Amino acid sequence: MTALTNPEAAPLDKAAVEAFGERLTGTISEASLALMLSIGHRTGLFDTMATLPASTPQQIADATGLNERYVREWLGALVTGKMVEYDPTGQTYRLPAEHAALLTRDSELGNFAATMQWIGVLAGVEDKVIDKFRHGGGVHYHEFHRFHETMAEESAMTVVAVLREHILPLVPGLIEKLEDGVDVLDVGCGSGRAMCAMAEWFPNSRFMGFDLCEPAIDAARAEARDKGLTNVIFEVRDVTDLAGAGPFDLITGFDVVHDQRDPAGVLDAIHAAIKPDGTFLMQDIRSSSYVERNIDNPIAPLLYTISTMHCMTVSLAQDGAGLGTCWGEELALRMLDNAGFRDVEVNTFDFDTMNNWYTMTKT
Repeated sequence: MTALTNPEAAPLDKAAVEAFGERLTGTISEASLALMLSIGHRTGLFDTMATLPASTPQQIADATGLNERYVREWLGALVTGKMVEYDPTGQTYRLPAEHAALLTRDSELGNFAATMQWIGVLAGVEDKVIDKFRHGGGVHYHEFHRFHETMAEESAMTVVAVLREHILPLVPGLIEKLEDGVDVLDVGCGSGRAMCAMAEWFPNSRFMGFDLCEPAIDAARAEARDKGLTNVIFEVRDVTDLAGAGPFDLITGFDVVHDQRDPAGVLDAIHAAIKPDGTFLMQDIRSSSYVERNIDNPIAPLLYTISTMHCMTVSLAQDGAGLGTCWGEELALRMLDNAGFRDVEVNTFDFDTMNNWYTMTKT
């Protein structure tokens, strides 16, 4: 049997085919490096190499307590990926300081190696997601391996690290109120990094964190206990229903609304739970609700991938709206308005190209 062809189809542009082939070759190489970067973070290789002079694989393995053969093969990927320098004369490897500045835990510029962990986390549910492509439905939170651990690291970099200096000052007078003592709720608090940090900074205020996932709440409670915090409480709770909680002077939602089963219901509940003149501070992904407006966004492929493999599917797993990561600024503003929020301000920062920070006061 011969394959069906369209006799009227235009002949292929060979140059375009070759160019696309080159792009695909680059894509698979870069994807491979993403996995190696994740390994470099999780094993501590980048943190250690940042402190070492040019070293042999054995010296690096000894310094990290890792197996030399694996370290040597990993180094091969990083050298050919032009991320680690190699001296063939001495057979030594060196992590340039300029690269370490973006690949280590103590980086002030952001640890990209930690972010690369998402590749492995999302790949772990690939078979389950493919099944949902064929049959519908979604993949539940509990089916993801290392999700909350990875999300906690991401939160520490993207939220906690900038919260006091940049985010809280977006609301005039908020820091002073927190210092005097107010009631604060974080919806979808995850492992509680933000609330624990704020509880330390503002001992006169009272903090709560709600999340649907019990493992995340267990981690949050453990951190609060380890830090000796007595002004923060974490509960397993569906944030669609906040009845009986509050009212609160401040409610925060960090990268959480679009994941929800009922995002509109969550926003309604938040509006009802805020005191008059109270504040809602919402972080969400900076994107448009319209695909054509995201084409020139260099991280849009990542955003839609994360949505397919996590944000959209966990909502659909609960028979939810499945808004997805790129629900977008336009839809977010409409939904906030429908929930009763007025005069919403959309804030951005030059150092943060991924997020919008929405601030609003209940009137």
